[in-house]
Amino acid sequence: MVSITSSSNEKLKKISLYSSKASARREDGVFVAEGTKLVAEAPSDKVKQIVISESCLKALQSEKGRLYEAYSGLAESLPDDAVICVPDHLFEKISTMKSPQGMLAVVEAPVYSEDDLKKTIPLILVLEDIQDPGNVGTVFRTAEAAGVTGIILSGGCADPLSPKVVRSTMGAVFRVPFIVRDNLPEEVRSLEEAGINCYAARLDESSEYDKCELDQPCALLIGNEGNGLSKEITDAASHGIYIPMSGKTESLNAAISASILAYEARRQRNK
Repeated sequence: MVSITSSSNEKLKKISLYSSKASARREDGVFVAEGTKLVAEAPSDKVKQIVISESCLKALQSEKGRLYEAYSGLAESLPDDAVICVPDHLFEKISTMKSPQGMLAVVEAPVYSEDDLKKTIPLILVLEDIQDPGNVGTVFRTAEAAGVTGIILSGGCADPLSPKVVRSTMGAVFRVPFIVRDNLPEEVRSLEEAGINCYAARLDESSEYDKCELDQPCALLIGNEGNGLSKEITDAASHGIYIPMSGKTESLNAAISASILAYEARRQRNK
């Protein structure tokens, strides 16, 4: 372990850059996972660096609990200079959280292919331009819980490896395969050609969600929070699907829609 006390240290400046710039994350193929639980869930073979505050280290050492064991295991697997201890005030400067927990890790970014999303009977979530980090993170959490085999995001979505999204996934980002594609209509057509029925979430020319055959290989397409799915994406899909609503409600939150549809697919597959 090394101790760093200067905010001008190049390692800390680089970590701050990873937190703030998607281009820096892509260039070096890493992202930042912040929070004790999130760091503990990170795959040990993917963790490149750990930064821990002095007070967090003391607290973990005194408790000797599960989180300390997880931290110790990660720290022992890394070179000494990859484990960095900093004063609390310095950790606060590099943290992206309002109330920092005192630990973060630089993690190697996962790389997946389309085939990684198609294991067993594919159940894929396709997200078009969902821009709220909390929504994207919630979709990841729901995807893992509902047994979704993978997620495809358009380039206009919130970056799945940004600090806010990573925290919102509660660790699911480590376990749910995902890919980002700039040409989403082409990706949807490719899924259709592979025998995966694509269901565009829309109100017109659609079937109620519990009338669709979601126990077969399928992809569920969810659109932007304000505008829904684009015409290009809708036209590329072979089916429409909708969630019936009572009262005067005209639409549901994107993450909630994804959750309802994913769990309907799970229900049908567990009959």
